[in-house]
Amino acid sequence: MGAIRFFSAALISIASAIAELLLIWVDRKRGRVFHAIARGWARTVLGVCSVRVTVRGLDKVDFSRNYVYVSNHASMFDIPVILAGIPDQIRIMYKKELDIIPFFGWGLRFGSYIGIDRGRGSNAVRSLEEAVEKIRRGASVLMYAEGTRTLDGKLQPFKRGAFNLALKAGIPVVPLTVNGSFAILPKHSVSVRPGTVELVLDAPIPVPEGAGKDAELQLMQDVHAVIARHYIDQG
Repeated sequence: MGAIRFFSAALISIASAIAELLLIWVDRKRGRVFHAIARGWARTVLGVCSVRVTVRGLDKVDFSRNYVYVSNHASMFDIPVILAGIPDQIRIMYKKELDIIPFFGWGLRFGSYIGIDRGRGSNAVRSLEEAVEKIRRGASVLMYAEGTRTLDGKLQPFKRGAFNLALKAGIPVVPLTVNGSFAILPKHSVSVRPGTVELVLDAPIPVPEGAGKDAELQLMQDVHAVIARHYIDQG
């Protein structure tokens, strides 16, 4: 059954990607149509796979403002869980290598999300500039600060990219903890297990005054401490 759920989710993803490609030009600049389709995809995938989402801390965030959401990353299911659970115009930053995946990757590439080339510094800088521009147009951005999914269910060290973005944009960071997704679909698995994923939102953390590496590291340490406090070891 787990593999059937996985491939059902894959088929739903292809269908949603085709819809996004057909409708992408309706509102590409603002990306609201793309995001609405993505949220519909997320809810459908979660329903088919019998994955429930609970959210704590919605009262701590003013969703009329824009943020950089910084999350841990344990599973491919983090994406639909976050899209379905958080009522915000979120633009996800994703690995540019995903662009080559037929339909799904094409939808990401031509849609309103932001591909980041981690192997080329100049391209990564352009991706951050694109993210800043989307924030100015009225969207929030989601980054996985660990850079990749955990292999053992434990919280990994953070990288600086998300905090560099927050400083460039001058907007607060919302620490977002995802608990339970590792058990749903660990990395390298194609068997989806039903279950419940909990999202924990904490109060936005303002960016520190100043700029540069020291400010990034301070913000990174503050956000990591908050996520670590809420994190449930999933190993």
